[in-house]
Formats: sequence, C-alpha cells, structure tokens
Amino acid sequence: MPHLDLRATTLDREHVDHAHDFHQLILATCGVTELAVDGEGGRITASRGCLIPTSSRHEYLGDGRNRTLVLDIPRGSLAALRDADRIERLFEGPRFFSVPPQLHRLAGSLMQQLEQCPALHSEIAALLLRAIHLHLESEPLAGDGAFPLARRPCERLHLARLEAWVDRHLADEIRVEQLAALCALSVGHFHSRFREMTGLTPQAYVQQRRLRHARTLVCHSDLSLGHVASLVGFRDQGSFSRAYRRHFGTTPSADRRAP
Repeated sequence: MPHLDLRATTLDREHVDHAHDFHQLILATCGVTELAVDGEGGRITASRGCLIPTSSRHEYLGDGRNRTLVLDIPRGSLAALRDADRIERLFEGPRFFSVPPQLHRLAGSLMQQLEQCPALHSEIAALLLRAIHLHLESEPLAGDGAFPLARRPCERLHLARLEAWVDRHLADEIRVEQLAALCALSVGHFHSRFREMTGLTPQAYVQQRRLRHARTLVCHSDLSLGHVASLVGFRDQGSFSRAYRRHFGTTPSADRRAP
C-alpha cells in the first residue's frame, strides 16, 4: 500500500500561506474554509472540495468549526494504485469540484473510520482518492470550476468602502462572499480583481486589518490579550498569538513589554 497521509482536522481562523512538494486533496464534512490557489479563490464546504497540485502556492483561512479531511500525496505514491495515470491527471492543475450527497456521506464515514483506526490512514486514503477519481471522471469539470478565471476590468471595487466595512466587522466572521456582494460581483471575479488592485487576496487583506488593529490595542490599551484576540476576530488567544508572531515577527506579549 502506498504511503498516503490522510488526516482529519479543524482549520482555525488563522491565515496560512504556503506551498509544498506534494499534491493535496481538501474535503470537508462540515464548516467552511476560505481557500485560494495560485491567486484564485473559492471555498471548501461540505459540497465543495479542492485538488492542489505540487508546488501550487495556496492560502487558507478556516472558520474554526469545520471538520476537514486533508490528504497529502507524496511524489510517486500513486504508482501502485489502480488507474494511477488517470488519478495523477486530476492534479494537472488546481481545481475546485462539487461534492454530491453520496460522496459527502462516504467522506463522513471514512472520517469516522480514520478517527477510530488511524493506523489504516493509507488504506482509507486510497479508497477516498479512488471514489473522488470515479466521481470526477463521470462529471469532468462539471461546471464547478477549473482555473484560471477570467480577469476583466471592473469599476465596482471600492477599496475605501471595503476597508471601512471590514474595520467595523473585525470581531465577526468575514466571508469573501460578503465582500464580493458589497461590490455586486461574483466571488471569483471579485477575488481576481481584488488581488490585481492590492497584491493581496481578500483573506490576507482581512487578516492584515485584524492584526494591525490588534497591534494598536496591544500597545496602547490595558485590555487582556484574550480580549484583544476576540475583538479582532480570533477564537482564542493561541491562534491570535501565532498569527501575530507570523505577521510582525514578535509576540503580542513582547510588543506590550517593549518601551
């Protein structure tokens, strides 16, 4: 059995931006994760998954309530699988795909098996990958999106209005759909246009606004760090401190102690 690394996890409300030298499959049984691959954005939900090829830069921001299956597929690990060549072709480019009810039920069942028998993760992963391959083979690119999206000029993206709205809602969950709706754009078009104009994805921009406001509160108020975290939309102090350190290169506590 090839080594396929499958795990069940909850993706926090913490912005992560990276790439890696293996393919990856993302599939959720509940909750929402905002995800962008090579600058093009979408959402991972119970009805939508994503395939991420090797070396594709991607970023994500979970809602802290999701349950997500993450499958890492190292180079060469597909060779022993049935239909290995066809499965490998699924990762020729980044792709979101629809998850029908029967596949969602299978994912939920496999997640339970994985949690009960973690030693069988490679066998469970192979079954999941095979099921997704059969689904996508029967409905190739079934209207749910391969990249890239069209990039068209748009006059409706008002950055000042978006910034003001985001700053008023830092304590809340902020979804890309909400920002796109403010501009009367589709999510895909908004994401592309926003990145063209700012150099950031909407997820990265919102995280940046949260952390900049947090630093003001850390350095110029007596609020506890846990309270600051909640005011800028983090569900706990731990995820807030990790994101703060990644962004500023120092911890909130160290910033507060600095002269």
